Amino acid sequence: MCGIAGYFQLKGKTQPDRELIARMINIIRHRGPDEFGVYLDNKCALGQARLSIIDLSAGSQPLANEDGTIWISYNGEVYNYIELRSQLEKAGHKFSTRSDTEVIVHAYEQWGKDCVNHFNGQFAFAIYDKNKQSLFIARDRLGIRPVFYTIHNGRFYFASEIKSIFCDSSVPRKLDFIGLDEIFTWWTTSPPRTAFENINELEAGTYLEITNGNISKKRYWQMEFPETFDNQRSADSWAEELHALLVDSVRLRLRADVPVGGYLSGGLDSSTTVALIKHFTDTKIETFSIAFFDKAYDESDYQNQMADFLSTNHHQIKCSYHDIAENFPRVIWHTERPILRTAPTPLMMLSGLVRQNDFKVVLTGEGADEIFGGYDIFKETLIRKFWAKNPDSAWRPLLLRKLYPTLPLSPARARFYLESFYKAGLSKTDKYYFSHIPRINTTTKIKEYFRDDVKTLLKDYDSVAVFGQDLPGNFNNWHHLAKAQYLEVKSLLSGYLLSSQGDRVAAANSVETRFPFLDHRVLKFAATIPPKYKLFGLKEKYALKKAMSKELPPEIVKRVKQPYMAPDSNSFFQKDSPGYIDEILSEDVIKSGGVFNPTFVTKLKAKCAKLSHAHLSFKDNMSIIGIISTQLLIDQYLDNFRPVEALGREAFKIWHEEI
Repeated sequence: MCGIAGYFQLKGKTQPDRELIARMINIIRHRGPDEFGVYLDNKCALGQARLSIIDLSAGSQPLANEDGTIWISYNGEVYNYIELRSQLEKAGHKFSTRSDTEVIVHAYEQWGKDCVNHFNGQFAFAIYDKNKQSLFIARDRLGIRPVFYTIHNGRFYFASEIKSIFCDSSVPRKLDFIGLDEIFTWWTTSPPRTAFENINELEAGTYLEITNGNISKKRYWQMEFPETFDNQRSADSWAEELHALLVDSVRLRLRADVPVGGYLSGGLDSSTTVALIKHFTDTKIETFSIAFFDKAYDESDYQNQMADFLSTNHHQIKCSYHDIAENFPRVIWHTERPILRTAPTPLMMLSGLVRQNDFKVVLTGEGADEIFGGYDIFKETLIRKFWAKNPDSAWRPLLLRKLYPTLPLSPARARFYLESFYKAGLSKTDKYYFSHIPRINTTTKIKEYFRDDVKTLLKDYDSVAVFGQDLPGNFNNWHHLAKAQYLEVKSLLSGYLLSSQGDRVAAANSVETRFPFLDHRVLKFAATIPPKYKLFGLKEKYALKKAMSKELPPEIVKRVKQPYMAPDSNSFFQKDSPGYIDEILSEDVIKSGGVFNPTFVTKLKAKCAKLSHAHLSFKDNMSIIGIISTQLLIDQYLDNFRPVEALGREAFKIWHEEI
């Protein structure tokens, strides 16, 4: 993982802006503090902040081909670089390093834009082709590594983080209210939209090319599901092939010239990755986990059980309410968008623990829930679809009680709550977002706190429709579980879990996360597993549990999924809470922010303070976190954006100018 940044003159040429590119790199140096590099000419600037992981001594960037006509700035890893290098050498390409970066350069020479289809990895890179006077930018299939861009004053700017683009002070910094509307519907914007006007995010699985001043984009990959499944194949057979794929995916993701660790949450997914490292490689694994003082969120007993079972050298950090409130402004500086839960904050503390122990790379279990049917939203979809066939049935909604047997309500009240909550939208089985209606209904209640003029501005915008604009052609023929999985991958996984809760909070501490479940071969195979082997009745991730039954203790395999969460409202309304909270939630500051109704926010703040030791509703928790994070975003990026000094020339290992 690294940071990339630069610009490209759309037409004509200009004097290189050395100071600008040095500022753009300095502000994202947390992504790659090991080395800095720049390429400059009168058309293009490429900058790079490097986290050295492969070929530590010779993999410096920007890096060029043999004759210096193609230059690259690259963030990420292409795990199959050894196999690709062999192919490219047979085709006549000459290499001067052992890095995966150089493999991308030669792959681009060999296959052109189609090179991305040969890569197994997580990446965002920019290639400047001097002969063609073109810029080529590509992003990995699921958008694990970010890249943003804008066009301003005839120049195309790009960077791993938006703050780098804002280093040109002439680039306007304004909130995009439609972007906020999308976040307060889906937890994320729908790319290319971001939380800032005219700042774009390159979509996952997409590349962009600029030639002769014209910009074109093409999507080269997206999640696909079959219309029919092989239901004759046995569960054991599916599990066996899945196991073999996961072993190979883990093996590839251990390729590094530095030690690789593993996150251990105590759940099935991270336990699987660590167990596969333990049993199928010779890597001596060290593990890292987060624990909570609030027992409602704490999984440390399971974490310690797995660490003992696998005999790992285990490291743990414990998180308090105060830790979350104190670190939250820094989290928003890195997420660059409002968030609705505090969950990224403990993960930022966890990546700090990784770094303190001299690790740069960790494997983690994200993605398994989405591709193997682990979330409650998938079970809810099955029940609601079944219920929708007979909406007046008295016993069909009782199945919901099996999902939530421990609700702290009387049986009568629990039934009333579940039925009224999940019955909403029951007649909309033809809508692409049927599976997500309950979540959308909860999330959109945050918009009740918008000012009247903001509500008026957004009254004709349909944020629910945004992820339905480019559905695969045969989407309507898919099984309803497949539709729900596709939408979860497209929205929450790519836009939130891999971003605000993934890349951003790991990069904040110069740590690279790797995801064995998101190997595109695993994704493709998982999509073909029949729904009955993902949700076996209401047992989640059946195929994965079967595949891992020999390497994990039964307590972990049989454990019901516990979603990773952290204390929300409680974190900000304790006696020792930081002073900034009262300030940013004051009526004057809310009013000047121009987003929320000060009177409504004051009432919500009073309620949160009064119930600081109680568990509030999802609506209240998401509302207060959404408001606090939006106010912090306004403060940090609009009102008080802090420009950084340009890095001095002596700080750059590579400084290559061609004028």
